[in-house]
Amino acid sequence: MITELSVQNFKSWENTGQLEIAPLTGFFGANSAGKSSIFQTLLMLKQTVERPSDWSGTIDFGDEGSVVDLRSFEEVIHRHNVDLSLDLSLSWRLSEKLVIESRGAPGRALPGLTQSSNRVETDTLSFSTTLVATGTDSVAVDGFGYMSDGYEFFGIVRDSDSQYKLIAPPNQRLQGAFSSFPFRCYGIRDGSAKIPDTPFLSLERAFKDLSSRIHHLGSLREPPRRYYAYSGEHPKGVGQYGEQAIAALLSGRLQLLAIDEQILNWLQRLELIDSYRLQTDPDGERDYEFRIQQYKDGPEVRLIDIGLGVYQILSTLALCYYVPEGSILILEQPEAHLHPKVQADLADVLIDVVKNRDIQIILETHSEYLLRRLQQRIAEEKIPPTDTALYFCKISDGKSEIDRLNMDAAGNITNLPQDFFSNKRII
Repeated sequence: MITELSVQNFKSWENTGQLEIAPLTGFFGANSAGKSSIFQTLLMLKQTVERPSDWSGTIDFGDEGSVVDLRSFEEVIHRHNVDLSLDLSLSWRLSEKLVIESRGAPGRALPGLTQSSNRVETDTLSFSTTLVATGTDSVAVDGFGYMSDGYEFFGIVRDSDSQYKLIAPPNQRLQGAFSSFPFRCYGIRDGSAKIPDTPFLSLERAFKDLSSRIHHLGSLREPPRRYYAYSGEHPKGVGQYGEQAIAALLSGRLQLLAIDEQILNWLQRLELIDSYRLQTDPDGERDYEFRIQQYKDGPEVRLIDIGLGVYQILSTLALCYYVPEGSILILEQPEAHLHPKVQADLADVLIDVVKNRDIQIILETHSEYLLRRLQQRIAEEKIPPTDTALYFCKISDGKSEIDRLNMDAAGNITNLPQDFFSNKRII
């Protein structure tokens, strides 16, 4: 689970400050206030990790086929000032304890550690990176490092000659010779060490594991189809546009997951449908159609023949109950196309997933109804306020600004911004 995030000089953000990221974290605010930009940084890191191993770039800004299309350093750097550096840092709890051991001679200290032991165990990590422009469409790592629980594992910096040097914490000397250079913006390839399982690679694997647990669902959905082809694949999520939601349902059946039961239960509680079934197309070998019965004893209709609200929430529910426990979900405007009551009930879905599936949810939303329900559930002690972090974003003089909304145990927001809700009388 991500616990902290900080961004400097990214798009409209000069500096977000150190943001606490709770199990359920929500970003509110005006349009174009920088809400989506905050987790675009996470998606940018994720797609960097997922590039093929022969890709030699520093960071993947993306293109039309990417999860997030940012194009170039010049496009994302604050005020398009390429003389600035782009600084990202995040902290997270590991899915399992990380053990880092020295592979050197007995008694030799681990490089970059503040202790002389050959073994360190940790369940948290912090990562930071600084990126700079070095020419047209060229980006370099100015430095990055990992630390945890008081241990600074290593840092790497670029000197005035554009050479990279591995650095240790103050008053500790690195042992051994290292000809190290960055692997993308988060790892090290050590030309002098041929051992495949060095401490550096252990940290790199931990970063990759974090990336693999991040799943994104955008605010726009692919339109529902009349038929869905399926050949037995197991998608990682439901796709950026929900295009793999039906494949996830069918995959869940093959893996004997109970997601059909959970999704139907919520669709009924949300009073959207009475039942659904996925049936094979009699005229196609591997095509399926999604049929819905909106009310008991009513006729069956195809998914394409009803309003967009059902498909909108179906993709969200499929993602929430299909991905493995310990996943991190980034949801953009999950309330789109939903009736106000369903928007409010969506808060109960998110609370259930956070509490019972150990899933972290980071969402960007404009829904007053969702927030009001969340306040109510906190007052009812369905979720503690410490498991939530709510932020309000605004734009001022071209810069995004952010404030943490302070919520007490009764669900009251004690620093609600002026005109946060639409509470003006209409005559």
